Amino acid sequence: MTAAQIRQQFLDFFVSKGHHIVPSAPIVLKNDPTLMFTNAGMNQFKDIFLGNKQPQWTRVADTQKCLRVSGKHNDLEEVGIDTYHHTMFEMLGNWSFGDYFKEEAIAWSWELLTEVYKLPKDRLYVTVFEGSEAENLPMDAEAFDFWKRHIAEDRILLGNKKDNFWEMGETGPCGPCTEIHVDCRTDAERAAVPGKELVNNDHPQVIEIWNNVFMQFNRMKDRSLVPLPAQHVDTGMGFERLVRVIQGKQSNYDTDVFTPLIRATEQLCGKKYGQTEKTDIAFRVIADHIRAISFTIADGQLPANTGAGYEIRKILRRGVRYYNSFLDVTQPLLHELVPVLAEEFKNVFPELHQQTDFVKRIIFEEETSFLRTLDSGLGRLEGILADSKDKTLAGAVAFELFDTYGFPFDLTRLIASEKGFTVDEAGFKSELQKQKERSRAATKLDMGDWSVLDEQPSGVFVGYTELATDAKVLKYRQITAKGKDQYQIVLDKTPFYAESGGQVGDTGTLYFGDEAIAVTDTKKENDLIVHFTDHLPAHPEAAVKAEVDALKRRDIARHHSATHLLHAALRQVLGTHVAQKGSLVNAEYLRFDFSHFAKVTDEELASIEAIVNEKIRENIPVIIREMPRDEAMKLGAMALFGEKYGDTVRVVTIDPQYSLELCGGTHVGHTGELGLFKFLSEGAVAAGVRRVEAVTGAKAEAYVNEQIAQLKEIKAAIKNPKEPAKAVETLVAEKSALEKQLAALELKQVQQAAASLPQQAETVNGVQFIGAVVDASSADAVRLYANVLKDLLTAPFAAVLCANVGGKAQVTVLLSDDLVKDKGLNAQKIIKEQVAGLIKGGGGGQPSMANAGGQDVSQFPTVIEKVKSIL
Repeated sequence: MTAAQIRQQFLDFFVSKGHHIVPSAPIVLKNDPTLMFTNAGMNQFKDIFLGNKQPQWTRVADTQKCLRVSGKHNDLEEVGIDTYHHTMFEMLGNWSFGDYFKEEAIAWSWELLTEVYKLPKDRLYVTVFEGSEAENLPMDAEAFDFWKRHIAEDRILLGNKKDNFWEMGETGPCGPCTEIHVDCRTDAERAAVPGKELVNNDHPQVIEIWNNVFMQFNRMKDRSLVPLPAQHVDTGMGFERLVRVIQGKQSNYDTDVFTPLIRATEQLCGKKYGQTEKTDIAFRVIADHIRAISFTIADGQLPANTGAGYEIRKILRRGVRYYNSFLDVTQPLLHELVPVLAEEFKNVFPELHQQTDFVKRIIFEEETSFLRTLDSGLGRLEGILADSKDKTLAGAVAFELFDTYGFPFDLTRLIASEKGFTVDEAGFKSELQKQKERSRAATKLDMGDWSVLDEQPSGVFVGYTELATDAKVLKYRQITAKGKDQYQIVLDKTPFYAESGGQVGDTGTLYFGDEAIAVTDTKKENDLIVHFTDHLPAHPEAAVKAEVDALKRRDIARHHSATHLLHAALRQVLGTHVAQKGSLVNAEYLRFDFSHFAKVTDEELASIEAIVNEKIRENIPVIIREMPRDEAMKLGAMALFGEKYGDTVRVVTIDPQYSLELCGGTHVGHTGELGLFKFLSEGAVAAGVRRVEAVTGAKAEAYVNEQIAQLKEIKAAIKNPKEPAKAVETLVAEKSALEKQLAALELKQVQQAAASLPQQAETVNGVQFIGAVVDASSADAVRLYANVLKDLLTAPFAAVLCANVGGKAQVTVLLSDDLVKDKGLNAQKIIKEQVAGLIKGGGGGQPSMANAGGQDVSQFPTVIEKVKSIL
């Protein structure tokens, strides 16, 4: 049975049990401040479990893309080392929202595994929660009794809180769980050691494949447990493990989920899987990591230096390190696997197949860049080892190589050992822990528990048609982010738009009678609309009038409608490959990121701008309708990759033949309200992604007026010529010619002055030494003195040249090559360790010539004597 058939049988089975199949949520989370990525199947249903949202169906099933690389659920370091941990994985799940509970969930999981998939019953074990005295939680006797109907009692094992009480995080929905484990060992191995002794003991062949979580509680900040409004079933079955068991393999990587990627990697690197442990780990790392990287980029998260983008870049670089270090591949490899992966999943997660070329290009550019970084890191390590006077590499240096160049500790230790060095592992771990603590401190978000005034499920957004409304507070809480206290307020209805789809959240005021509370931001947290304030009202239970800043909202709406006009014009001028990759819409300007692999020329920008302004002048009505998603897709509406759309969507139309997009943002009534559209800038964001910024309305008018005013100033400064552009070109050309003349004169002056310096040389320990204060107009002039002097002196020689340049100290140290090679002297070290501190500055350079700049010109005599003493 193939992996595709196994997946389909799961979904078909639960359809037969009355479940509705829902699509996977994006792997990148946008509205949950507690998570970067979807790390479990239940993430998209979190608000249903909390009672904040009513479910559309009480029974659903799905296969969910998940990613675990940070936080509590972090499997990254195990990936590739063992045969069953993954970064990106599929979680097959069936869900009950206040419908069936333990009895049905247990019976159906047993029926599917033993009657549909035909797994041998004598290889299965189950675990149930044993209870916790510390938290006054009883044993899950219900689950135990239900299991006795299906499996022998000696195969029902009691599990502790760690293994059999599921919690998503520090707070949130939770409950006892019952797991199903399968013993994949040989008959002889099973006879020697009973499987029950190996359950939950990290045995590679006795593994958990299914977890039935019974959502009963909400974990509060003080660690107390509060019963949820309704009981739910949250089940998860690791698809990759299930396929392994059904196909009778000893490793997840031996199944047809991964073998196409491994075979493709073999062809690319010329090595075979199954030869050595080191190369096998590399094959597994690559097969796993390309899935995480590709699906996350397809869902809209590009590699970056911070946040979720940093986690993706870290996974990508780990893959590069492994193929570079252990498969001896020096050219980009990962991007070549994207088409293989896209083809495999085109009927499951089609978003990757639809963006194959784009994802491939992004990964290629990232690989290319990091391979250069790896070369630099290797050079850095070789230099450190060559300069070291003892045979121990400091932990701080190993951490620098890890943090800056991506060198794993094991690779640093391997290279060091080849040179006869050991590495301070404890020091490395200490530096790594410090970094983790800094990262946690920078992103720490401390959330208090909600104070609930009304149990109504969720607030209603009325802001498409109203900018002010009467409301009441449902709940509120205090949060602390980066040391600053704020408050969140949830209303039963609100005109405030919550940040979404690139549009910023509304600001405005909440009026509690005579007390006015400023709303500083509005965001979505899962499906809640939360209003951020700096303090709470004296009487939060009082009636409230919620009023949006109307002028700001109007400017935001102009810029949001402009992005739709812009998107269509970009596709018209640049090609239909253009797709939105990010946006920011606020009252001041719009920013739009899109897929395109070349700089947008000035002529193309002019054409795009002209098209947008033509559509503005046509004063086209902006028509907004709600309709079934399938109907919108048939009309040709554009959807954004990485967005989660419901069955009913909002379609924004600006001329059906021009712009038709799914969008939840706020818009103008007619395009004429935009007034004018002007570009501010165009540039690169990442490989294959360009960014433009633009303004509309009064902002565009102000920008144009500012440009005209600057042009008038320039024309006045150059005597108002008829053709100012040509006049400026002439001035630039004249300036360039004068600079060349000045440089030639300066060179001649320096040559004449430097010619007398050898006469001042003294012999120090067999070396010609010159220490002098020279007349120079810049740091470059001081270096010019050194270069001229180098041709006048006979080795061995050393010189230190000082100059007062506009009250600032400039120092250059020059050494002949034989002093560097034979005597171990280093101008860069002398500058950094001996000179820079004296002149209260800093510097650097090469072993034979280095420079420093500083504040204290009075120290020149001391500097000269210090360098002389080194000789």
